[in-house]
This record gives sequence, C-alpha cells and structure tokens, in this order.
Amino acid sequence: MLEVKFYDNIDNNLLKFAVVVAKHNGKWVYCKHKERDTYEVPGGHREKGEKIIDTAKRELFEETGAGEFDLIPVCVYSVTGNTVVNDSGEESFGMLYYADIKTLNELPEYEIERVYLFDELPSNLTYPLIQPILIKRVEEQVLNNKF
Repeated sequence: MLEVKFYDNIDNNLLKFAVVVAKHNGKWVYCKHKERDTYEVPGGHREKGEKIIDTAKRELFEETGAGEFDLIPVCVYSVTGNTVVNDSGEESFGMLYYADIKTLNELPEYEIERVYLFDELPSNLTYPLIQPILIKRVEEQVLNNKF
C-alpha cells in the first residue's frame, strides 16, 4: 500500500525527486519510457549538489524536449511504501511542479522513447497510485486558480 502526503515545506536536503505535471497547448504532456509500455509525467532523481528547481528543469528538458516554459512550484510531496524507485518503503520526498510548455523541441537521446499529448489523462500510467493524486493537486493548486 502506498501513501502520498503533501507538505508546505521541509528541509531542502530531504528532496530527492522533482516531478513536473505539464501541459502544452492545453494538452497533458506524458512520456513513454523506452523500457515500459505505460505513460508517466516528466520527473526524476536529484543529482548531487543540484538545486531541486534545476532538477525539474533538467528532467523536463531531458524527458520532453521542452524549450521555453513557465515552471511553477506547487508543493512538497512524499510517498511511503515500496515503489520501482524506492524498495525500502520508507517515506521519500519530492518537489511537485507545474509547467506550461510553450515550445517542444526534438526529444534528446535519453531514456524516453516518445512524448504524447492527451486531451484527457491516460489510464495506462506507470505509477497509477501516485500520479493521479499529484495531478489532482496541481489542478487544485494551480490550474483551477488560473495562475
């Protein structure tokens, strides 16, 4: 069983991930990893010495080819329970962002096979117990407030 929690703030050193819920021309932006048949939002691990905002920008570019975009911090989140990226099951922390992507360039040669744009959220998600909760938070905190 997984549990997702939200926080206003935590110690910056605890942030291990950045996840970016994104839209381009009003459509949801999803990635398809080369090794999976599911869809996921851009995001990934923070590198040593990297600011979490820089993690978000780097992952957004690497996984979508995003050129110009507005990036908005939403909140800190945590996941407790075993996942593909956390086999200890202990609470792990990440920063959730929203990106309004203005330009999508050619996809860089990394782990993402293709970027998809959807009118509605896809059902075949890589992290089905986590991603819908994060997307709902972005909708509540950012999209419904018409930043």
